[in-house]
Amino acid sequence: MTQTVTMRDVLSPQAIAAAFAAATKKDILQNIAEAAAPLAGVDGHAVFDALWERERLGTTGVGQGIAIPHARVPGLDKVFGYFARLPQGVAFEAIDDKPVDLVFLLLAPEDAGADHLHALATVSRLLRDAKLCEKLRSAKDAAAIYRILVDSVVAEAA
Repeated sequence: MTQTVTMRDVLSPQAIAAAFAAATKKDILQNIAEAAAPLAGVDGHAVFDALWERERLGTTGVGQGIAIPHARVPGLDKVFGYFARLPQGVAFEAIDDKPVDLVFLLLAPEDAGADHLHALATVSRLLRDAKLCEKLRSAKDAAAIYRILVDSVVAEAA
């Protein structure tokens, strides 16, 4: 039996960027891979390669300014998340063609099975909430963003 995956399980306060610099979709994926890899204890190049390969299957730009790039990465022992807020939207080939300014990276072990899918579903449900996304966009710093993400899921589960 698989447990519900919460934001606390996949996201740490260090894995939040409140003002993430990127000019293109490729920049976003490269920069987020470089930022997340040391925190996840994996190689940044392997993360980028996995993300780029996944992106070739179809965009992870889900619309409304949100992207949820995700991939399985060798060397991970649990699902890992990293959240980045961009100061302005970046073209990401999203399904609605709108620029992306909120990016939630999810990395999973190669053998993650259902945990990866549960984490992806949790993030997707969370970021479908327009009011929550507005709070994320207006939060003053990374600590505030972390609290919004973690507290929202905890409140939903209660």
